[in-house]
Amino acid sequence: MRLLLLNPNTSEGVTELIDRAGRAAAASQTEVTSITAPRGVPYIATRAEAVIGGAVALEMLAERHQDYDAAVIAAFGDPGLGGARELFPLPVIGLAEAGMLTACMLGRRFSIVTFAQALAPWYEECVEWHGLRGRCGGISTLDGKFAAIDSVQEEKQDLLAQLAHEAIAKHDTDVIVLAGAPLAGLADKIADRVPVPVIDCVAAAVKQAEALAALSPRKATVGTFRRPQAKPTMGLPSALGAWISQL
Repeated sequence: MRLLLLNPNTSEGVTELIDRAGRAAAASQTEVTSITAPRGVPYIATRAEAVIGGAVALEMLAERHQDYDAAVIAAFGDPGLGGARELFPLPVIGLAEAGMLTACMLGRRFSIVTFAQALAPWYEECVEWHGLRGRCGGISTLDGKFAAIDSVQEEKQDLLAQLAHEAIAKHDTDVIVLAGAPLAGLADKIADRVPVPVIDCVAAAVKQAEALAALSPRKATVGTFRRPQAKPTMGLPSALGAWISQL
């Protein structure tokens, strides 16, 4: 199986974290390729940045999807996920959806723990979009500054472990979901300090991508994710424009 891990942020350091966590989770026969957005922001933290990252994710998928069996949009909040599922024939997995659905299989209620307060409004809307409001106990965030996005998990590891403890007590939580691609790989480092399961969203997305690729689901021809009709485009990157015009 060939799996594409797509980072819609521009931070190469975060892509390295995603790649390391993805390869650790992948089956031995899975070929993992990780790529970084060619433009945008170092990490998506707002609704506007999510729109930008989602558009770039569609462009990246248009250029590469034919070479893969499944793809992961590796940013919590799942920018562009709905559009990607509408446009492309391969399974596309979102980091947030994968982490939250995995948490739902391990407990009644999950809590989201992340490293920046600015992320909370967008993450709340992501939970709602996936229809999981009733299963989410809450979103807990740190509110201090951090030195660099690709080292935030090392800098804030102890604080994030403590925040997980607080979320368990505050939200009556059965499972912790570590949110944000910069936290890829952190779950294994703090699991023995947290008394409930801790979900690494990259690992969850990789395993779900492998499962969906093995199931070989057909592309819908009816319903809300059926392929749209072809239409002319103007000014789009060539691969995306060509794909939309020939759908």
